[in-house]
Parts: sequence; structure tokens; C-alpha cells
Amino acid sequence: MKILLVAIDSKYIHTNLAVLSLRAYAGRYEDSIYIAQYTINHTKEEILRGIYLHKPDVAAFSCYIWNIEMVLKVAESLKKVLPQVKTWFGGPEVSYNADEYLKNYEELDGVVIGEGERTFYELAGYYLEEKTELDNICGIAFKDSARIGRQSLSGDTIIHTLPRRPIPLDEIPFAYRDADIDNNRIIYYESSRGCPYSCSYCLSSVQRGVRYRGMELVKSELKLFLDHKVPQVKFVDRTFNCNKERAIEIWKFIRDNDNGITNFHFEITADLLSKEELEVLKSLRPGLVQFEIGVQTTNPDTMKAVRRTVDFYKLAENVKEIRDVHNIHQHLDLIAGLPLEDYASFEKSFEDVYRLRPDQLQLGFLKVLKGSIIENECGDYGIVYNTDPPYEVLHTNHISYDEILELKGISRMVDVYYNSGQFTYSLEYLEHFFDTPMKLYAALYGYYCKNGLYELSHSRAGRYEILMDFFTDLIHGGGGNGESEKCGERLELFKEILLFDYCLREGAKNRPDYFGTPLPGNRIKQICGHYNITGSRLHIEKFNYNIVESAKRGTAVKDECIVVFDYDRRNPVTKSAAISIIRGEQEISI
Repeated sequence: MKILLVAIDSKYIHTNLAVLSLRAYAGRYEDSIYIAQYTINHTKEEILRGIYLHKPDVAAFSCYIWNIEMVLKVAESLKKVLPQVKTWFGGPEVSYNADEYLKNYEELDGVVIGEGERTFYELAGYYLEEKTELDNICGIAFKDSARIGRQSLSGDTIIHTLPRRPIPLDEIPFAYRDADIDNNRIIYYESSRGCPYSCSYCLSSVQRGVRYRGMELVKSELKLFLDHKVPQVKFVDRTFNCNKERAIEIWKFIRDNDNGITNFHFEITADLLSKEELEVLKSLRPGLVQFEIGVQTTNPDTMKAVRRTVDFYKLAENVKEIRDVHNIHQHLDLIAGLPLEDYASFEKSFEDVYRLRPDQLQLGFLKVLKGSIIENECGDYGIVYNTDPPYEVLHTNHISYDEILELKGISRMVDVYYNSGQFTYSLEYLEHFFDTPMKLYAALYGYYCKNGLYELSHSRAGRYEILMDFFTDLIHGGGGNGESEKCGERLELFKEILLFDYCLREGAKNRPDYFGTPLPGNRIKQICGHYNITGSRLHIEKFNYNIVESAKRGTAVKDECIVVFDYDRRNPVTKSAAISIIRGEQEISI
């Protein structure tokens, strides 16, 4: 008999920790347990073919909001080509509404509810050895016909067993075999489960308390990733730094065992960071660590409504202190559609976070997850959401669907222009033409819609040209504060700012013509010889303005200079080229 664990991930680069952990815990049956991994970019036919060729007796699917629609399509067809296969679902998408899935989907035999390692081990034993009854396995819901030897009958009784108690994390074997540690994929790692907070929109609030994996075990497992030189290890701990001493010990360990390659991603609550933690973080190699920090809102009434306790002043101070060291990439999150937050309030939250200058700013939208506290409070706040996954908000008592659509457009512009890191100085300059940062991105969204650009795909180089056209339209009466007599100078300045941004990130090998005529080869050779400039990947441009100061002040600062971009010395956090500025006989490295 063969049991197949099926993972359908959102991207190829992701590893599925859930199925790897289930297999590891059920190691006694490893000869009969197989894993099939796909992505939502595969077609249903490709996934069905792969599963069918395994000829499993039991197919167990890992279910999330991003893959459940594909899982259901595959499971339905699988039962048609393998009528005897037993189909089980598990994961957060099905744990809180198991009855609904079992009643509505004839092909489904059972659901693993909640934490799955011990439950799957016993389920595997049931199918492979028949030593127990399904009724004796805690943490499942199943149709009566799921029992071995029963044929599917209409009107099956749904049976719920006793809840599964959480197990000590040290009992779970290391999830990864050597063959699973692929250097082209993100390694997901779990050193704790649970969260000390009660945010009503999050499933982590359903079960309070935090359990930890033993520190020595964690260190030995992290050392394996470091020895394999994997590019990134992403901790899935919900609030990694809720235990200060533990966070410090892990950060010191990866610092002291740094291989110069591996990056570690942590989801933290920044207002909890102590001076001691900040000092340790300042000692880390640039690029060793990156943070995801959930702000979600800065509206105090909204925070209270969703049971969120964040000291934004403290969070902002810590984010700025980390930012000023320039060694840690910071990704900050906001959520639109939360209770009591209207468009103006969200714009204020956006500005509060944007002014912290994170490396990335994600605009997410409330998802009313099955089993979350907020699912039962939607009526209190007029929250209307899509009933299909990912259950995203449509409108509330405080924000309309028109405004949600506007924010989705703004979110896309933020991703393209801010989060890409390709337009740092261009955006800083453009901000001077708008009352608030969000109005800049709203104007960009409006420009894309007006010119039929929003639904089209654009090259990276093409985005620069669009931004130049946007600015031209802006200062010629498209909504900015520009004075007509300064238009020519502003256009020349902005073109140079765009060129500077382009050269910082793009390598400038195929420099677009709209930036003007580049320096001739003999002039570049002369400059390199005179200033003894060497390097395998260099680019040299002449500028008439001080780009950094002009962008900062929002006005032209004349400064004729030569800038050398060195792509062999990129910043490990921003990915921008190192630059040297030559003014007369002076060379200043930045």
C-alpha cells in the first residue's frame, strides 16, 4: 500500500514544510510514504497525471487558501481515475470547517484537524497495518465510508474524534533530508509554534501559548543549513522575538557561524526589541538577516477592535535605528479593510509607515479566515467579503468597494515602483509634488488606467520610461505643483535622477536611448586611465546635478560630476551598485 503526501505550493522556490514534517514523524512507515510537490502554476492535468502515475492507495493533500481551489479540482478528477483511492485533506484551510468540506465534496474521505504529525502517523498505521480503528485516532473528521473495506455510500455519517493535544516540538524529527535541501529553493524552518497575541484576523490567536523546540536541537539543525550554504532559511515562527533571550541566542549563533551566503528571514514584533537585542542586530553581517514586521494599522481604535497591542512609537524608533545601520532588510506590512479604518485613516497609516523608509512596504487586504475570531464579528463592522478563497474583504461600514479597488491599484504601484528598489531617488523627488506619499501612488495608478497601461505587462526598462512620461504629464498640468517656467529644468533633472536609479540597479549594459547620449568609449577609457579605475563590471556616466541632494530637497542642485557604478560591489541589502563620484580631481566613494 502506498500513501502519497501532495503539496501544491504558490511558487516553485518554496519548500512545503508541512508534508516534510509529516513524513519525518511517520518515519516508521517511510518505505510506504511518498511526496509529490507541485505549484499552482501547474495545470490540473499535470498534477493529476503526476499523482496518478504514483498509483497511491491514499492521497493526503496539504490545504491552504492559495491552493484549495486547485486541490478540490484535482481531488475530484483523481477519484474518477482511481476510484478506490482514499482522499484526505489537512491544513489550516480545512481544519475549522471540516464538516462543510466532507458534506460538499463526495470525493473527500476525511480531514485531519489541527496539528498533523501524530495524527498522520496514526492514520498511516491504520491504512498500512490496520492495528486500530479510525474512531480511536484523535484529531480527525471522516465519513463512515472512509473505513477500510467500505464502499462510498450516499448520506455518509460524518464522525468527529476527540481533539488532538499539541505535542512537544522536540518529538518531531528534523524535516529535511539532504535531498530536500535544494540550493534553488527557500528552506522553511520552525523553532516555535503558537503566538502570545490575540489579533482577531489571525488563526494563531485561536490557540494561545507558545511552544519551543529545544535550543541545542535548533542550533544543530541551523548548522546543517549553514553547512549546505542554502541561500535563505525562512523561520515560520509567528512572533520570533516574543522570547528575548531565545531570539538573542539564535541571532548570536547565526552570526558566529555565518558562512557569508545564507540569509535568515524572521517575522518579528519590532516594538518588543530591547537595547540588548538591537546591539546584537547591529553586529550582524549586512544581508545575514531580514525582518518582516507587521504594523497592519496605526489607528488606535482599529488596533483595539482587532485586539492588537502595538506601541507604534517604540516600533518606529526601533525600525529607524535598524535602518540607520544599513545591515538588515526590513519589510513592513499594512492591512486594508480592518474594522473602523476608512480611506483617510488608512492613508494616515500608510504615511506613518512610509516615513520609516522600510526596504519594502506591503499593502495587504483583510482576509476573513475560517476559524478566526473576526469571522464571527463581521456583522459588527459591516465586513462583507468574498466567500471564495482567499476570503478577501470587499467593503465594510467604513470603506467602500470603490476605495478597495483604488487601494489595490495603489498596492500594485507600490510593488512596482517602491518595493522593487529600482526607483529610490526618483520616488523621493516625486514625493515633493504631492501632499502625502499615498497620493503619489494613487496618481501613478490613475495615470496607468488613463493610458491603458494597467492591464499590460511591462519590461523593467519600460517602467522607467513610463515614469518619465508620468512626470512630464504631471508638470504640464497633470496635478502637480510645478511652475511652467521651471518645466524644462525639472524634466532634465528628473531624467538624470531616473538614469542614476537605472544605473544603480540595472547594470546599464543595454542603456535605453531615451536617457540621452552616453559618454563615448574613448572618454571613458581616458577617465579610467587618469583615475586608475579598474573593475570587471563598471559603468560610467556624467551628471550635471547632485542627484542625492536634488531628490532629497525636491529642487535642482547643480553639481557637474562623473559617477562610476561598480556592479561587483553591490550592497547586500539594497542590491544597488557601489558608486564613486569624481568632481574635478576629487574622488569620493559612497
